[in-house]
Amino acid sequence: MSHLSHERYCDEIVLRTEALRAAVSGADLDATVPTCPEWTLRDLAVHVGGVHRWAGEIVRTQATEALPDDRVPHFTPDGDDPAVLDAWLAEGAAGTAEVLREAGPELKAWSWYRDQSAGFWARRMAIETVVHQADAALTAKVPYTMAADLAADTIDEWLQFVAGAQAEGDSEAVELRGAGRSIHLHATDTPGAEWLIEFGEDGFTWRHAHEKATVALRGPLTDVMLVFNRRLAPDSDRVEVLGDAELLDFWLARSSFG
Repeated sequence: MSHLSHERYCDEIVLRTEALRAAVSGADLDATVPTCPEWTLRDLAVHVGGVHRWAGEIVRTQATEALPDDRVPHFTPDGDDPAVLDAWLAEGAAGTAEVLREAGPELKAWSWYRDQSAGFWARRMAIETVVHQADAALTAKVPYTMAADLAADTIDEWLQFVAGAQAEGDSEAVELRGAGRSIHLHATDTPGAEWLIEFGEDGFTWRHAHEKATVALRGPLTDVMLVFNRRLAPDSDRVEVLGDAELLDFWLARSSFG
């Protein structure tokens, strides 16, 4: 289930892309992205613009299977000019948001997840851009801020994906088990932004709750979200880890697929 409205997700695809473009503008496009070291900043931007167009084309055509890249119009920018890249990013975000708005959340379209709808893709593309905006900001060494409800939804979405992967037998996610252990995520600046992840013999479950756990990750919501998405190290002075830090590391290492 999504927290935010379909229209809000469509808006955020454009707004988060604007913030990503602002981070990239004037930065060294050949710089290595520290959180995605196989990518340069240019690679990151091209990934974001390409995946926006890919998702938009899936919804526009009501695809019933994954589309190959060569079926996606303007999947890559035309040349290496930074101004061309910037315009291409803006056009892709705006075009995909418009396709998603016109489709509405209920329209059926293929996805790699059990939710096969335009609503899934609106949320996914918004949150994809939330996380990659952080990558761009870290690389360009500019500030990163995020609305609390969007940061919280990013954590919810990832928990849903990890639970789904575990149910489908993903080799790393299936290791997230072991009765009696738990992880508490606690945002210190946002009332109610708390998660309790409880391990059982057959897997894990999660819920919004404030309870004592084997390990707690505390800090501002955006920073907790960045740690959870492996964009900020858990030993950062921006967050606090209380209890069994190895259990948090165990979670982060085995929920890093995709």
